Amino acid sequence: MCISLWRAPIEMFRELLAADFDPYGALSQAQLDQLANHYTALTRWNERLNLTRIRDMSDSVRFHYCESLFLARFLPPGPQRIVDIGSGGGFPGIPVAIFRPDCEISLVESHQRKAVFLREAARELRNVKVITKRAEDVQERFDWLVSRAVAPIDILRLEISNNIALLIGEEDAAKLGGESTPIPWGNQRVLFHVERRSSANP
Repeated sequence: MCISLWRAPIEMFRELLAADFDPYGALSQAQLDQLANHYTALTRWNERLNLTRIRDMSDSVRFHYCESLFLARFLPPGPQRIVDIGSGGGFPGIPVAIFRPDCEISLVESHQRKAVFLREAARELRNVKVITKRAEDVQERFDWLVSRAVAPIDILRLEISNNIALLIGEEDAAKLGGESTPIPWGNQRVLFHVERRSSANP
């Protein structure tokens, strides 16, 4: 049954997310609340700003939130400096920040209005900052670069991190030559990753 993104109660979002992600990690009530707050902001802002074309709640839970949390679970333990390129609606960066509060997350978004949304959506998350620049203009170095909405070949050209984790399709991953881990919720979706050395401190 299709659940309307606009009208479904937020309690249903929490229940769907907790159930779908449960085989891969338990989410605390505080994490579910934070993710629900983001979802509420996303649906409200999406009415006037094109943040996502996915308007079904169950699809949003699986393809936005569970995929992003799956990536967060993959990242190595301990504090990491992570940059999310082309963050848009906040994926995967905001769920990563919620799942990994020990990490510092920078959301890079060149679109001014989307950057305003990101600041609003992340204002309660102390480990998140928003950078309103083109990815090519970012000068910092990070331990990990993550992304899901930018062409993979463009990501691999960037020199701000040696370690990369991308949420992409199988066909795109096959052309890149790195390692891939199938994503449980997406049809022919994978977590593509390239790991070399820590790069936050050149």
